[in-house]
Amino acid sequence: MKNIKTLFIGIIAVFILVSCSKDFLEYEPEGVLSNENVATAGNAEALVVAAYAGIANDDMIGPLTHMWVFGSVRSDDAYKGGGGRSDVDIVDRYEQYNLTAADDPSDWMGPRTWTNYYKAISRANFALSVINDIPDADYAEKTTRQAELRFLRAHSHFMLKLLFKKIPYITEGLSQEELLQISNKVDNDDLWNTIAEDFLFAYNNLPQAQDQVGRADRNAAAAYLAKLRLYQAYEQNDMHQVTNINMSRLQEVVDFADEVTGSLEPDFGNNFLDGFDNGPESIWAAQFSINDGTTVSRVSFVTGLNSPHGTGLYGCCGFHLASHNMVNAFKTDASGLPLLDTFNDTNIFDTVDANGESPLAAGVTLDPRIDHTVGIPGRPFKYRNTVNEAGDMVYNFSWARDPGVYGYFGNMKEQQAPDCSCYVKEGPFVGTSKNVDFIRYADVLLFKAEALIQMDQVDAGVTIINDIRNRAAVSTQRQLDAGATDVYNVGTYPMGMSKADAWKALMFERRLEFGMEGPRFFDLVRWGIAADVLNAYLDVEKTRKDFLANAKFTAGRDEYYPIPQREIDFTGGLYDQNPNY
Repeated sequence: MKNIKTLFIGIIAVFILVSCSKDFLEYEPEGVLSNENVATAGNAEALVVAAYAGIANDDMIGPLTHMWVFGSVRSDDAYKGGGGRSDVDIVDRYEQYNLTAADDPSDWMGPRTWTNYYKAISRANFALSVINDIPDADYAEKTTRQAELRFLRAHSHFMLKLLFKKIPYITEGLSQEELLQISNKVDNDDLWNTIAEDFLFAYNNLPQAQDQVGRADRNAAAAYLAKLRLYQAYEQNDMHQVTNINMSRLQEVVDFADEVTGSLEPDFGNNFLDGFDNGPESIWAAQFSINDGTTVSRVSFVTGLNSPHGTGLYGCCGFHLASHNMVNAFKTDASGLPLLDTFNDTNIFDTVDANGESPLAAGVTLDPRIDHTVGIPGRPFKYRNTVNEAGDMVYNFSWARDPGVYGYFGNMKEQQAPDCSCYVKEGPFVGTSKNVDFIRYADVLLFKAEALIQMDQVDAGVTIINDIRNRAAVSTQRQLDAGATDVYNVGTYPMGMSKADAWKALMFERRLEFGMEGPRFFDLVRWGIAADVLNAYLDVEKTRKDFLANAKFTAGRDEYYPIPQREIDFTGGLYDQNPNY
């Protein structure tokens, strides 16, 4: 059976023509189609595929898949990068926590992302409204497709909630008048439960696995429910402070995580290489394709600004660069464990020699995930030291676009080798057919470990952390084959740790495992420590990078983005704004 990622092209144009209307409440698929002339099983199948396309219809300035702006640059993982602070300056303002007014006309990225998610929700709802009218006898896949669409709808609402917290939940079959009566003034816990209802419907009505790769299945629904209940367990007040950790929700995390089948890739780097899409660790991913007969193919441009800039091998523009703090986190002690409390006391790779390389001080050892995550002068990039006739692939200081502002570290996970057949270039911008994982099995394991530690089942949680670390320890061959200096040392944590120490280990492990993939900021907000961690990060990073001199995270505001003022105005003040905007 054909892979669903090959079915996107053409279906969107025929069945769902995307509107650029000013507000999501006005957005609906355009064209001459109606429920009466669309409500057939064949057309319904096409509408479902188009709804899948909707959850990945992002671009460099309205992201839906990779959260490199909202979750990585906004955290202590990365700097904005690019050609100075004025280059895509709204991201600089996000990085500085300097967006203070909901009606700021310079903020186009947040409102655009809001609209893009609600466009994706509109696609799912339109398909549901059509499918609901098809008699069961005429559509054997009816319940399964309804479950897939509710899964997609829940996913988009979940992402909106991570970004904006207070959002309206939009379902199918609503009139314009009914839409205008749906408020975002909903209790935080109730909103989590509403999103969970769609995931639960998917969980109860989807097969454990689907014949077509890329479709949501029961396994993905269980993983997403584990993720949702984990976020819900950290109960927040109106000022975003965590006031309670709900143990019954944490037990649900464990129960749903236990339902998920999967395995870790044998090499950590497989997760970030073309050719390993939909592998055993990929629980659910945005699907992309190439060579489909269209101009630029169904590739992702969400990280299209982020290629190394000065190589001649890529495009542009040098965005999303690892911070010193992120790089320092990969140091290990003599037993191969992270320096949980002192990792940032000194910098590694802090100098550049005449060859444009950064030597590592004698005696320093590293977690090998650093060479899957960060481009470092003098170390092979993307497991290459040469790339056929294309040029030198050892990362060099000259690859940095603006080292005087942002330094010279790069990003690795979202890049491919420049001779990859997965590339499409649109001008200077690189798109790739590599999938973007929303949840991988390592996520599910660490969701469970986090819940277990919080419930005082410390050894069980630490055992899972050690499983993740054991995989990291053996993920070295690609780097060594490419000529990297062997300075790797990864050990495991002992049993019998205190809960406090195990909790530190869990938080640190999530950062090492998912560095620069985007979850970091949302983890800090979930745990209720964003202000403390990020202001401590800034206190040190300001001594390294002048551009952060005035940056400050304000608790009770900066955990979430402002509700776009145009939405509040359009609904006549029906929506509440987030505090302190």
